Amino acid sequence: MYFFDSRVRYSEADEQGRLTLAGMVDYFQDTSTFQAEDLGIGVEYLKSMGAAWVLNAWQIMIHSRPVLGERIRTGTAPYSFKGYIGLRNFVMEDADGNRLAEANSIWTLLHLEKGIPVRATQEMLERYRLEPKLEMDYAPRKIALPGEGVPREAFSVERHHLDGNHHVNNGQYVHMAMEYLPPDFTVGQMRAEYKKQARLKDRIVPVVREGEGLVTVALCGADGQPYAVVEFSKAR
Repeated sequence: MYFFDSRVRYSEADEQGRLTLAGMVDYFQDTSTFQAEDLGIGVEYLKSMGAAWVLNAWQIMIHSRPVLGERIRTGTAPYSFKGYIGLRNFVMEDADGNRLAEANSIWTLLHLEKGIPVRATQEMLERYRLEPKLEMDYAPRKIALPGEGVPREAFSVERHHLDGNHHVNNGQYVHMAMEYLPPDFTVGQMRAEYKKQARLKDRIVPVVREGEGLVTVALCGADGQPYAVVEFSKAR
């Protein structure tokens, strides 16, 4: 597994001085990016193909969130490639090697101009070393939307939401959805399903559903179809 060492920054901490969930997502995303760069199959390599890895789904299980200044270690490894689909695990550990969180993710290699999936190259398959699938309680990729939701005030996609592919970064959807959590809600698991790409000035209409220990936020377009669905399960 590829590891990246860091320390929780003030800018990544919440009101309680702990790493935010969105910050954890950023660490996971950055670690996979660093791995690709170190292997020589990163952003510039993908640009030469006109392609990018696009996230389909997250599942993050949180045991403990590290505190401000704490030294952490974030790791990642792909465990399967199937044509244009890549499956990848993540872990976050404290300085003693205790597991703080683990995650599963599903990615599609997409040709950006044509908008169609493309197969991973032989070079990618050779440079990425597959690791055994992490032992964790895997959830389905698709997220159910139980019952009628409550629409909230719509907002526009702004430049700070975008990444280098000129659409809303997957972590930004988590930021958006977290705004609708009750103040006393401690997240034990987050799942996200990404359905279509939102771009600059697109309007997003949040639709919130609350259940027993569960909050689901559909971030929809003006047509009512979700860009992304984010589900939060309360820690036990």
